[in-house]
This record gives sequence, structure tokens and C-alpha cells, in this order.
Amino acid sequence: MRIYNTLTRRKEEFVPLEEGKVKMYACGITVSGEAHVGHGYQALIYDVMRKFLEKEGYKVVYARNYTDVDDKIIAKSRETGIPADKYAAMMIEKTDGVMKKFGVDDPTVWLKATENIGNIIDFIQKLIEKGHAYAAECGDVYFDVSSFKRYGCLSNRSVEDMLDGVRVENGEEKRNPADFALWKAAKEGEISWQSPWGKGRPGWHIECSAMNRAAFGEQIDIHGGGRDLIFPHHENEIAQSESLTGKQFAKYWTHNGLIKVNGQKMSKSLGNTLLLEDLLQKYTNEAIKFALLQNNYRNDINITDDLFPDAEKHMTEFYKIIKKVEEKFGKGERGNGAIDDKFNEDMREDFNTALALSELFALFKGVSSKLAAGDESCAEDVRQIRETYSLLGIFKKDADQYLAEVAEKTQDLGAEAIPQEIKELAERRWQAKRERNFALADQLRAELDGLGYAVKDGKEDYEIIKK
Repeated sequence: MRIYNTLTRRKEEFVPLEEGKVKMYACGITVSGEAHVGHGYQALIYDVMRKFLEKEGYKVVYARNYTDVDDKIIAKSRETGIPADKYAAMMIEKTDGVMKKFGVDDPTVWLKATENIGNIIDFIQKLIEKGHAYAAECGDVYFDVSSFKRYGCLSNRSVEDMLDGVRVENGEEKRNPADFALWKAAKEGEISWQSPWGKGRPGWHIECSAMNRAAFGEQIDIHGGGRDLIFPHHENEIAQSESLTGKQFAKYWTHNGLIKVNGQKMSKSLGNTLLLEDLLQKYTNEAIKFALLQNNYRNDINITDDLFPDAEKHMTEFYKIIKKVEEKFGKGERGNGAIDDKFNEDMREDFNTALALSELFALFKGVSSKLAAGDESCAEDVRQIRETYSLLGIFKKDADQYLAEVAEKTQDLGAEAIPQEIKELAERRWQAKRERNFALADQLRAELDGLGYAVKDGKEDYEIIKK
């Protein structure tokens, strides 16, 4: 089995620190707002990794954290008037709920920054004792970047590159602009804890290092997160942890790609954030997973208007075939394992869900051919597909249940919600196209576009999509 290691920038044979066991940590969500599709994607990726490692026979301990105290949460507390700890607890409960709807399992261990304040303070004290950190007069504590010679090993940046554009904020008492905060002195009205340096709260980067040490000890096998965390967050984790222990912190660093929406980075400032809860109102959780996992996890995902509707169509067609097979031949016995073997082969190559899912189209084409020929071995194939691909969170539902769920969502959000005027324009455009009057068809498409609708043509029909 090979895994791409961001630290070495190549795929490497996976050999855990301890035979048969895997210690895995993934940076979770900072609960300053609702969970969006990027949060769901990252949680899904590491859930799949954990399950495949378990399938390969490893005993996996998978830890995941919630950042429940930081600048953004404090800002939200001020904005809403809800105390920071209560606001964070409320958002954790909401996030847990939406992740359950999405169908992502809990990790082995949940970690929260506020439940590890003692571990964080102890970690910082030891860094000061070893000469890697220093306390400022204002009560802040900083990590001394110059004390860690390998700084930049993960992001492949020099300290000079990192300093480009960095400025020291008012009130900061850093020795070096690249130094980063381990402990922040409390400002008036902020949530805080008592420490040897006065009242304050942890910096973001130290939280994960301290929680890792509390959960796993000095070393872990796999550390994961979004690619946007490589610098500075994961770079700083390495510096802190390895300065304390003198040992390699994580053997393999894995990073998933980021979410784009119609070619643009998803961000609040652009107003194109896709909340996971909203997507689950429109599409089944299995269709959303199918759409996201068709991408190699290390690449960015570009969410176009067609991505989730197309995924829902494919999943619906698959389930229709499953329904026909199971109605005619029953659930079937497990087949000869060829489907599972190919899936495992794909996944052993750096968790290649994209390749594994691409196999489904040929598999279901074969099932359909067998069904048409009356070959009951198609039931064995369907059972194998269900058992194998359930690891990715799909084909876990009864066929009738899935199809009814799709029908309900379509009824709620689909054709009935489209005004009659739009339907008539779309039909006129379709007829114009069939009559090869392309100028009129283009004119009517432009009218629809101006009214906020798009039309997607198929071979024999078309679909109206609200933009």
C-alpha cells in the first residue's frame, strides 16, 4: 500500500511505526460557523482512509479535534452576545448533527482544545525550559522559530520566504516576525484560563500538538488535514512537537484538496459558501459522497452546477438496476471476490477513490447485460458491489428507500418549483433546437438565463435547473 507523503513529496510504501497498528490524527473544524461542504469533504476523506486501513487489517486509533476557542469564535461571541464557550458548544452540537446526516462516523477519539488546557500549558512550559519559546512582558508566549533548524521542511519554504508580507501587530513583543503565539494574554471580556504567564488562552497551533501528545504520545503515523493547513498550521505543529521530543512527530502527512465553486475559491467574502446542511436538503448523502469521491483527494474539487445533479442521476440509475436485480433474483451470495480485489488494488494506491468509482459504470453495465440474459450471477455481483463500496458510504440503503428519498427531494425542490412561464420557454427552446432553428434556441436560452434558469440537454429530453 502506498501513500503520498507531503513531507517527502512522493508516494511511499506505508509502514506504520508499530506493526499492525495505526495512529491517525486529522485536524477538525473550528466551530465559528456552520459546517460547509469543505468540512464535510475533509471529514469524509479521513473516514474513508480510516475504514480502508481497518479493512487492510490494521487496528486504527483515529483522533479528530474541534477547535473550540480561537479569535473567530471570540468574534462570534461578541457578535451574538453568547459566551464563547456556550457558542462553541452550540456549534459543535449542530455540526455533529449535520455530520450524522451526511453519514460520516465519529472518530475513535474526539478531542477539544478547552478540555486540554492543562496539557497545553504543560507543553508550553517544557518548550520554554528547552529554550524554544519565550514569555513576553505582556503575558504572551511565543515559539522561537530560529531555534528549530528544520522549520519549513513541510511547506518547502525558507524563513525569508515566510517573512514576505508578515508584519508585527501592535502589542506583539516578538523577537522575530516569524515567531508565532503559543499563549495569548487575555483581553478584556475574553474567555481565559489562569497560567504561569497570567490569564490567557492558547494559540491555535499549540492546541493540535498538545492534544496529539495527550492522545498518542510522542509520535503518530498519519497526520491529515486540508492543503490550506500545510503552512503555517502544520509547519508549526512539527516545530513545536519535534522541539519538545526530539523525535519525528508524524511519519506521513496527507492533505486533501480545497473546494472551488464554478472555478472560484469557496469563501465567505465571495458569498459562495455551500453549507452541508443545505446540500443535504437537495441531494441524498450518497449522491454527495459519490460526487466528492470521484475526485482524487489531493486535487481541488470544482463544484459546478451539474456536479451534484449528475451524481444523483448516476446513483439513481445504479439503484434502479439494483432494485430490478434484487426483485428478480434476491440478494445473492457473495461472488468470487474479483470486484473487491480490484477495489482494494485501486485504494492501495494512495486511497484512489476516483479510480475505484470509475469502475462502477462498467460493473453496472455488466450487471444489466446479465440481468437481460437471465443470468442470476448478477445478484452475486450486486451483493459484492454493495459490500465493497459501502466503505465509501454508498449503496448502503434499500433500493426502494433510496429511490423514494430521491423522489421526495425532487418533488420538494424540482419541477413543481419551476414557474409555468419558465417551463413554456424551455419547451419552445427545445422545439426550436429540434427544428434546427439554433438562432431562436440560443435566444430563448439567453432569456431563461436572464430569468435565473439554465437548461441541460440530454439525447431525448432536457432538464430545467434553477441557478
